[in-house]
Amino acid sequence: MEKKVARVYSGELEGVDAKIIEIEADVNVGLHAFNIVGLADRSLNEARERVNSALKNSGVKPPNRENRKITINLAPADMHKTGSHYDLGIALSYLLATKQIAPFTTRDKLFLGELALDGRLRPVNGALSIAERAAHEGFSFIFLPTQNANEAAVIKNIHSIPVETMGDMIAILEKKKSVDEKIYTDRGEEGAEIVDLSEIHGQENAKRALAIAAAAGHNMLLIGPPGVGKSMLARAMAGILPPLSLEEAIEVTKIWSVAGLVENGLIKLPPFRAPHHTISGMALIGGGSEPRPGEISLAHRGILFLDELPEFQRNTLEMLRQPIEAGESRVSRVKGHILFPARFTLVAAMNPCPCGYYGDASRECTCSAYEIMRYQKRISGPLLDRIDIQVKVGRVEMGEWTMEGGGSQSDGLRAKIKAAKQIQYKRFSENKTPTKTNAEMNTREIRKFVRLDKKAESFLGVMVKGSLSPRTYHRILKMARTIADLESADIISAEHLAEAFTYRVKGS
Repeated sequence: MEKKVARVYSGELEGVDAKIIEIEADVNVGLHAFNIVGLADRSLNEARERVNSALKNSGVKPPNRENRKITINLAPADMHKTGSHYDLGIALSYLLATKQIAPFTTRDKLFLGELALDGRLRPVNGALSIAERAAHEGFSFIFLPTQNANEAAVIKNIHSIPVETMGDMIAILEKKKSVDEKIYTDRGEEGAEIVDLSEIHGQENAKRALAIAAAAGHNMLLIGPPGVGKSMLARAMAGILPPLSLEEAIEVTKIWSVAGLVENGLIKLPPFRAPHHTISGMALIGGGSEPRPGEISLAHRGILFLDELPEFQRNTLEMLRQPIEAGESRVSRVKGHILFPARFTLVAAMNPCPCGYYGDASRECTCSAYEIMRYQKRISGPLLDRIDIQVKVGRVEMGEWTMEGGGSQSDGLRAKIKAAKQIQYKRFSENKTPTKTNAEMNTREIRKFVRLDKKAESFLGVMVKGSLSPRTYHRILKMARTIADLESADIISAEHLAEAFTYRVKGS
């Protein structure tokens, strides 16, 4: 019997990026067998049964009716393959090899989709990343489930073709059915409930700290007794962040797509993630046998809120130290490592002691000095050193929180923060990093962009005499640069520096 080999293309996720995979089908003489090779995982090996049933219910001869040896190879063979999104490509390579479908040009087409037993296509994870890689590799078309088509349509230079069933796929390739390209549609976005700053009475110092943190992604810690509004302040910060730029939105959506969380296309609002304190280190940082992004990556370009910070496992919190500095999470494996973006703003909240009322004027603390010290020591010095803004949030007098609120405070502040971000984007655009902020400056950039007037230089010399670590010193300069940007000031004054110093609690 004549040897029959066919080849089509699909994609494999590698972190939040993707690689192009060749699916080769070989049909030859021999006892019936249907083998999938090329480091396929269990879900991929189970594709044999899904493909058999889907093809049978689509009106074509399935592999289990063939008295021949069928081999499906996924190349390159030394790369681990995982997931059910290869089903559509495997089915088409088999149909081409057995000449049950008219030949078509395969080099410009990429196929994604999990097959249901009745031939329907189910959505898959990572469609945006794979579409981006396909466009980069010169593919003209990507065929994928209807639910993923709007997501893939974000990418230019590739046509996103939605497919409902295996039968529709065959009809399209045989030109019996017209191709309806998906044009990206903005379906809006339902984010977390936004708290307006006008809903929080008093706490003007904390609100000012929120604005500074939001303007450049400075990490922030809110310290205060229970019920003073720490969680509301954190959620209000999400409401003063400007929408993501197109570049940032694609970055965030790729991560969420890999995690299977994309529903309406591009994510345009900065994410707000608030994991519980029982979270594991792997769930926070990312990883697993099949590496997936953790909470810090899902918070990329947004906020990671850790409430009751001392209640988190210490070793879990210590895992944050490297990602905070690097802006990415590195998952190491025997054959290499995977990088997940993690440029998030850490907003944490904690009580000052176990009972929560140490330093509270209205209620007496019942903790011993040892208990207070032990509680506060749950947060290590190196982690605290990476938190730029540390604010003590006090109790608001009854007269303030019973007052009627005015109009929105968040809208005006959001516009001011957006203007400050634009100043920063312009500042760093010469380094080809148009979304970089002051919090991400390195030492060389601090020397270049942090310009002080004479009074500020004198003030700084007095304040830093042996009392600060180099990291804290540089973080204060970055904060002062942000405070100046909020006022559209090119030169940093002594007032800007003084305010930056007020956001460091004693001993930090």
